[in-house]
Amino acid sequence: MTKIYVARHGQNADNTAGILNGHRDLPLTELGMRQALELAEGIRDHGLTFDAVYSSPLMRAYDTACAITKTLSLPAPRVIEGLIERDFGTMTGKPVDDIEKLCAPAIIKTDTITYFLSPEGAETFPQLIKRAKQVLDEVQKWHLDGSVLLVTHGDFGKMLYAAYYDLPWIDLLTQFHFGNSELLLLAPDSPASEAHMIRIEQHNH
Repeated sequence: MTKIYVARHGQNADNTAGILNGHRDLPLTELGMRQALELAEGIRDHGLTFDAVYSSPLMRAYDTACAITKTLSLPAPRVIEGLIERDFGTMTGKPVDDIEKLCAPAIIKTDTITYFLSPEGAETFPQLIKRAKQVLDEVQKWHLDGSVLLVTHGDFGKMLYAAYYDLPWIDLLTQFHFGNSELLLLAPDSPASEAHMIRIEQHNH
């Protein structure tokens, strides 16, 4: 069976400013590029390589993926549109600090993030789970074995994890933090509790 690695992009300008980015497409910061390189070097140091690297179409993910493929001397990443971040609807571009004020009581709070559940125009988490299953099915049809890397985003990366291990999305939101340039492993012989492979120091959420 295929081993699927899932990485989150490095810090971008919205992350630094505390803005909800969603489909906004701002580049990596200088720190974000260093994080991407730190992730790439961590992957190399773990002795990992990939039969293919796939990326969200947003530049913060694609540039992170490129840092990895260049470090590992792999072909350029291929874009999968379905790896794009959650559509934040009316919360797109809003300050993170306004989530509770604008979305309560339909929120879930963790130590690091406050998740909004159903603002106007936003994808819901059940919709993200459905999209995640479609992406996983597609990738597993293309790759019957070996290893692939998916470079994506915080909310959608966690829903890929939930979809792969058939875990309730509402539990997954509070189970762990998926930080910038961190790496998860989704594999039949890797239990969900051990999925976090690479963690780095976080400067934002």
